[in-house]
Amino acid sequence: MTTLILSALLSAWAAPPDSTIALDGVVITGKSSRDHQLRSSQSSVQVDKHYLDEHFAGSLMQTLEAIPGVKARAIGSGQSKPTIRGLGANRMAVAQDGVKHEGQQWGDDHGLEIDQFAVDRAEVIKGPAALLYGSDAIGGVLSLYSNHVPTEPFAGTLQLFGRTNNEQLGLAARLEGRRRQWFCRANVTLIDYADYRVPTDSISYYSYRIALDRQRLRNTAGTERDALLMLGYVGYRFHTDLLISDTYSKSGFFANAHGLEVRLSTIDYDRSRRDISLPSQSVNHLKLISHSSWQQDTWHADLNLAYQNNLRQEHSEPLSHGYMPTPPGTLERRFRKHTLTAQLALRLQPAEHHDLRAGLSGEYQHNRRGGWGFIIPDFETATAGAYATDQIALGSRVRLNAGLRYDIARTAIHSYRDWYATPVIEQQGEWIVDTGDSICKQRSAAIARRFSSLTWSAGITVDAKPFVLKANVGKSFRVPIPKELGADGVNYHIFRYEQGNAALDPEESYQADATLSYDSDVLSLHVDPFVNIFPNYIYLNPTPRYTDEGLQLYQYTQARVLRYGFEAQALWHVTSRLTAELGAEYLHAEQRSGPKKGYTVPFSTPWSADGALRYAFHLVGHDYVGLSAHLVGSQHDIVPPEKPTSGYWRLDATAGTQFAWGQYNVRLTLHADNLLDRRYYDHTSFYRLIDVPEPGRNVSLMAAIDF
Repeated sequence: MTTLILSALLSAWAAPPDSTIALDGVVITGKSSRDHQLRSSQSSVQVDKHYLDEHFAGSLMQTLEAIPGVKARAIGSGQSKPTIRGLGANRMAVAQDGVKHEGQQWGDDHGLEIDQFAVDRAEVIKGPAALLYGSDAIGGVLSLYSNHVPTEPFAGTLQLFGRTNNEQLGLAARLEGRRRQWFCRANVTLIDYADYRVPTDSISYYSYRIALDRQRLRNTAGTERDALLMLGYVGYRFHTDLLISDTYSKSGFFANAHGLEVRLSTIDYDRSRRDISLPSQSVNHLKLISHSSWQQDTWHADLNLAYQNNLRQEHSEPLSHGYMPTPPGTLERRFRKHTLTAQLALRLQPAEHHDLRAGLSGEYQHNRRGGWGFIIPDFETATAGAYATDQIALGSRVRLNAGLRYDIARTAIHSYRDWYATPVIEQQGEWIVDTGDSICKQRSAAIARRFSSLTWSAGITVDAKPFVLKANVGKSFRVPIPKELGADGVNYHIFRYEQGNAALDPEESYQADATLSYDSDVLSLHVDPFVNIFPNYIYLNPTPRYTDEGLQLYQYTQARVLRYGFEAQALWHVTSRLTAELGAEYLHAEQRSGPKKGYTVPFSTPWSADGALRYAFHLVGHDYVGLSAHLVGSQHDIVPPEKPTSGYWRLDATAGTQFAWGQYNVRLTLHADNLLDRRYYDHTSFYRLIDVPEPGRNVSLMAAIDF
């Protein structure tokens, strides 16, 4: 990532206490976007609280899906995982107030444990951002900010919301205030939802047809409880704040997703659509962030210290699988991950046209497992990095930037053996013989790996009014995570057996991207082409082999991969009230080596296009209505035995109003997804493997009062 990206983020930290970045919508459109675009030679999009509320669609990532290049991989009805340009999980970093969020993002069924109603604004940085965040930012960064400094002695917001498809009900409240240099803020969010509905009466699992009760995915209900408290001090030269947040969620896994055991279960899954039965998951994420900044005439320093505790538990009915006997209790897996983070950033401006940045960062992770099921071993990971960048302004129209970063990382994985014995089978001549002996099979060997990498980036930004031209090239890297190195077990939630590879090398990426923007009072255009070269892309390769448990074996491997594509967006102010918007994105990926040479990478996103009309008027207050169409192409570019997916189109609608009611400001937002209740499949969906379509018609309503 370039120096200009650092400027965008660090200038927010360095801003005077009373200044906040308040944007009416997506920054890439309209006149207000120009300064933001000129700060970075990479493509980035910034949205504010108003945009997040207006586009509310259930989860934070589903709300942000309107941004080209951003996708949400839905997990049941209450959670989703973010992807940028088809890269997600540990290939993109999610940061809250400048600190990288560390949950257990290595699992496809693990959501994002951040309260979306506590987020004031969000920035999506597309492309590698390793200079600022090190490993994991190889595909981009989603930066979330919840550190808005209040300006009034007392203010607040109360939000009530609901969704029809899963009968979601929720409440979010915010109170904040400031007295001289001291300020505080508190957020509370409560959400409860039922099993969600899909437009089909049955699904397929390994050639079995499984009937659904009233078109609902049984046992996908859930609940969420979030709280956040921030205390701070604002001075002219010094600013400090402490943020404490706790996010808890509990949800069921679709009962049939664990296989065919639901036929043998004593649980009446169709008794209630709001209860949470087995199998289920609960996640609690505690986060403490301390941020301090010092500012003088020619320099500015920021210090971030953070602690995170992520506790995840998965419960299932105790049933035997393969050689494993019926286990004790219902705790299948438990992961407790502790993370300590420290970041120091320094900005120097020795001359008018120079902007020097430097920084140090360190992180320590400690993870311990539990339960009778195994997939990830215990591990510790320590990383440290240092970077330096420079930005040079050549006159008022051209800016150059370049930077270097060096990282080292050490991962220690513990050995693990099954708690039950497995018969010893030997090949004797032409025969496979049971020796009569049995052992506790070793699932994970003790591993100690050390990684290091030098990354770099360079870019140029040209202000050629009314155009903005940007180009950026760079190298980034990603350290193999413990799951990729040491996994060896059944992942029933994703219907496969996963096996790690202790010999994996760090993943590297060389990327070039460009941006062409045009801005006028009537028309805004934005095009972002990019190309990625991965010499050693890490992915979970589906093999033709099946395990004793009857599940397909997936093994981590590496291959040379080429990826290229683009995002495009156009905004046309047809009249002062009518606005038309078009967007499109395309991604192509191809393996250039390895066992699947010539194929794409698993679950690659197909092309898509969006069109929307929005009409603003004044009836009650500031009112609007909108209609949008989402078109997705078919995906036949697959990795066998992956299945192709047909294309589809979907119609959505939105409406809202904002008006004054005495001393209060009232906001109402209505959002309808899949208005025609069409049946379709998302190629990257969590449940696509078992023929589960996307949710049917879903109407979201939010009522908010600001006081």
